[in-house]
Amino acid sequence: MRYAVVGGRGAVGSLFAERLAESGDVEVLDLATGFDATAPDRELDADVVVIALPEQVALDAVKALRVRPGTLLVDTLSVKSGVVEAIRATGLEAVSVNPMFAPSLPVRGRPIAAVVVRDGPLAQDFLRLLGSWGARVVEVTAPEHDRLAAASQALTHAAVLGFGLGLVELGLGAADLTALAPPPHRTLLALLARIAGGTPEVYWDVQSANPLAAQARSALAVGMRRVADAVESGDEAVFADLVGELRGFLGDELPRHRELCERIFEGMEET
Repeated sequence: MRYAVVGGRGAVGSLFAERLAESGDVEVLDLATGFDATAPDRELDADVVVIALPEQVALDAVKALRVRPGTLLVDTLSVKSGVVEAIRATGLEAVSVNPMFAPSLPVRGRPIAAVVVRDGPLAQDFLRLLGSWGARVVEVTAPEHDRLAAASQALTHAAVLGFGLGLVELGLGAADLTALAPPPHRTLLALLARIAGGTPEVYWDVQSANPLAAQARSALAVGMRRVADAVESGDEAVFADLVGELRGFLGDELPRHRELCERIFEGMEET
């Protein structure tokens, strides 16, 4: 197989370029190699073209790239509503994927969301290839992807950022908190350190690009207000009802996630 990874020197592009090299020849294309995806100077000679570019550049590239008939087109954008329509218009076999983890982490055991835009043998081969890397390939529609990403990424990151800014507001020191922090607090501090030690642009994109992220942040604010109202009313029964509502939300998944929490906390005893 011949692969072309457009934007292959970025974090996500590098992930795909390195793994695809195990299955065929990979051509890495970006501005550093003299290739402008929005104004290409040649047709790409590849069986699979992976577009790993920022959203607006990727949308422009989908319209501008010249590829052979029968090529599989793949994008890696974190928002699917716009790009899926653009790649569907090409008439090519196409799959829109999103690794739901930092590209610096190993692929094995981690989820990759996949929207099959136009199915075919190359599309199915590509999904099987992702599975052979050890990824958990989760097929969704574009609207489902954006809704789930808003909840699992935008809301999560906003909650952690709000937690950290709350600590700043309280005027407490991280070292003092760490000395006495119980496992739940240490877990949140670890998540906060991951975000604070990362690249702001990545987390900005999560919050700004997904059109449903604002709804997720509003839902988070409503949830915090409900907790505050229950406690400030002095009604313990109302608070218990909130916990019962959350128990119902988790349903059959509650034991699984509780056991995961126990394993996380046990790991902390070793650090």
